[in-house]
Amino acid sequence: MTTRLANGGTAVQRFWTGDYYNEGNSSNRDSIFDKLKEECGVFGVFGHPEAANLSFFGLHALQHRGEESCGICTSDDGTFHYHRGMGLVKEVFDRDRLEGLKGSHAIGHVRYSTSGASQLGNAQPLVFKYRGGDLAICTNGNLVNEPGIRKELEESGSIFQTTSDTEVIAHLIARSSKDLVEAVRDAFQRLIGGYAFLIMTKDKVIAACDPHGLRPLVMGRLGDAYIFASESCALETTGAEFVRDVEPGELLVLDKDGLHETRFAPIERRAICAMEYIYFARPDSDIYGLNLHSARKRMGQVLAQEAFVDADIVTGVPDSSISAAIGYAEQTGIPYELGLIKNKYTGRTFIQPSQELREKGVKMKLSAVRKVVEGKRVVMIDDSIVRGTTSLRIVNMLREAGALEVHVRITSPPFMNPCYYGIDTPNPADLIASSKTVEEIRQAINADSLFFLSEQGLIDSVGAHPNEKNGGLCLACFNNDYPTAVRFEEAKLTSCSCD
Repeated sequence: MTTRLANGGTAVQRFWTGDYYNEGNSSNRDSIFDKLKEECGVFGVFGHPEAANLSFFGLHALQHRGEESCGICTSDDGTFHYHRGMGLVKEVFDRDRLEGLKGSHAIGHVRYSTSGASQLGNAQPLVFKYRGGDLAICTNGNLVNEPGIRKELEESGSIFQTTSDTEVIAHLIARSSKDLVEAVRDAFQRLIGGYAFLIMTKDKVIAACDPHGLRPLVMGRLGDAYIFASESCALETTGAEFVRDVEPGELLVLDKDGLHETRFAPIERRAICAMEYIYFARPDSDIYGLNLHSARKRMGQVLAQEAFVDADIVTGVPDSSISAAIGYAEQTGIPYELGLIKNKYTGRTFIQPSQELREKGVKMKLSAVRKVVEGKRVVMIDDSIVRGTTSLRIVNMLREAGALEVHVRITSPPFMNPCYYGIDTPNPADLIASSKTVEEIRQAINADSLFFLSEQGLIDSVGAHPNEKNGGLCLACFNNDYPTAVRFEEAKLTSCSCD
């Protein structure tokens, strides 16, 4: 295939490249793996005496969404107790910390920083004091128009304490003369972007999703208590019963009188992030009634129909591609094998000073099973190719283990465009599909063949909202069709509301 994938290469100079990126150069933040990173996860409890402990377990279930920092804030008869720290949930919270977080209401957060500074001050939930008392906020997502709102607020006297665009919401609420719920409604009506918010006061918890539903948020029940989480797997972990997904543009308010269901905006074009289905969410989670493992299996099955290749074994790059690899194998009849093994105990890998050590870092996280792949023609299933460096290393790893052929199949279309809704996207110049053809990418990653799942194949595999445009998915990173207005020269590329 020789069709060029670029959609206007010179436009990349318009994009803000963030604190960690230099224009035209690759980021070194994660030189071992060039996988995309989800920015964060949120968890909330209203009306349970063990709110802090439930939040601990819920955040642990959401750890894959952010490994850099975490925090929990509880409300105990109007008094806030909170703790935030850098590191994993199990590192930041011990029994003593959790016992000090008293109260029946809580919101919590796990964070992966993108462009913002990696520091405790940006860890969430953010806690503020204003005329109405204490206010805690945490979010998953990114506010595209945050720079303009921040500038406006600063020019009118607001003083910001963090680089987080979550703080913009606090300032908008504090400056309003209306009651809290109306102030929150007005604030959300000013926002453009993809987000799921949890807000807590001394006696209320408020949950909301952007009008397009770009970021997931679910609601559950545990006895008389209400639980909110970025993914349903966190409900399962805490023993809560799934109730429903929080709808786009919805504003849910919980207080002493129970649940109040209202809206701050009508549902616009549904456009949940396709990468949630492809890569980010855990396979045991459900989004809009669709199980992620099942959806990924269908992606593998459709990919097999679109791009069959005669081979001896099928293997998936762990962990997110295992389901798709099983689907590909079932569809083709080619045996599925564990040709690649991930070491789950390596922790976070930091920048290594030499190419040799970087290569060892790859093998520390991932290794090929020689006795499985040696002498075999291998179909390697992966979820995406970003810069191409990881794909090259894995293909070479399989070849070094004795694979005769390595055929790469990707369960997403070519990733060509930056995300403005909360995914850690590299400098657009570093997205290999923005400037290379499929054949050029194949050569760059040293594969015998390469095929990407088509957009229609992805839509058919997921089918979350079949009557909506793109099946209710945001495919902007593949086709440049952004569901919201984006002023590229102002938008904060790769910055999320956690930053």
